[in-house]
Amino acid sequence: MSPTVPIKSSWFQRYLLPGFAFKAVVIGGGYATGRELAEFFLPSGAWGGLAAMALSMTLFSLCCIVTFLFARQFGARDYVTFFKQLLGPGWVLFEGAYILFIVLILAVYGAAAGSIGTALFGVNHVWGTLALGLSIIAIVTFGNASVERMFAYVSYLLYAVYALFVILAFSRFGNDIRAAFSNEAAVGSWAAGGTVYAGYNLIGAVVILPVMRHLTSNRDAVVAGLLAGPLAMLPGALFFACMVAFLPDIASATLPSDFMLQRLDLPLFHMLFQLMIFSALLESGASSVHAINERIAKTVKTRRGVELSHRMRLLISLAMLLFCMFLAERFGLVALIANGYRALAYILLAVFVLPLLTFGVWRLWRQQSTPLEAK
Repeated sequence: MSPTVPIKSSWFQRYLLPGFAFKAVVIGGGYATGRELAEFFLPSGAWGGLAAMALSMTLFSLCCIVTFLFARQFGARDYVTFFKQLLGPGWVLFEGAYILFIVLILAVYGAAAGSIGTALFGVNHVWGTLALGLSIIAIVTFGNASVERMFAYVSYLLYAVYALFVILAFSRFGNDIRAAFSNEAAVGSWAAGGTVYAGYNLIGAVVILPVMRHLTSNRDAVVAGLLAGPLAMLPGALFFACMVAFLPDIASATLPSDFMLQRLDLPLFHMLFQLMIFSALLESGASSVHAINERIAKTVKTRRGVELSHRMRLLISLAMLLFCMFLAERFGLVALIANGYRALAYILLAVFVLPLLTFGVWRLWRQQSTPLEAK
């Protein structure tokens, strides 16, 4: 099956956009606050943590390359098409787990945005949640072009804020950071931490399938996949290097980012960093909602022969966010799903990563005799 791709795609859309989109899911979904870095990497110490992050980055790039090649080979621009090719009738297993996953993370994002609103402006948490929900709706209503512009603009903000944070942290705590790296003797179980973290976050490669429409050759897929790992993990590695200055206390902090920001004692930058976290939540939340919209759009196009309208995208997004951010927690669904969160993560790994790196690689290898021509 030959995918339909745009006749003209810029180098940014072909090489950087997939990595920016993947980064949105990884950072917004976890390490923007530093909590995931403390959970998976700090136990291995300074050098061990960096080794674990390098392993995660390598696994991200590897799986993104295979995912992008597979998506291009079989014309998969939404997760249903992708998993019908990868799992056959078993694609429904992924969709069931994925929908539960989306309910949980959107509820968590809503709660986090509410906390940011309260911290910055002293308002009731519902206003922060509402601001995030409306921002997501405003972006996903207008489809791929709007979502892709968001990836670009938010990425610039995110990388700039992380870079500024590193500069400020090294200027204030540089001696402590150097001491942490100089005094370490053991690296701990860094391989386990890096593998588990990567496996858990690789779902992002599926969430961003709509941007695969810009890939014009298998070479594009390989380059974009190679870049995806570093684009996702470099900010985290720099942030982690600053965190080690505060070992062991920071390991138990609920919000490691806030722990360090308080010690920087720069109120304006503290506000800027919180706004960056809000933007990261926006990126990740919009990616997740957009993936559902594209899944529905493909069904509508197949069955009725028409495109999904902006109005329908708005209504679908509104219904999803209203349910996930405001109603799911009230009815106990978030707690129910969260209790099975680890099992849910393992299910996603079993129906995505394992089949991709076995059956998916075999199918791609088999296609080498009839390579897809660039269009």
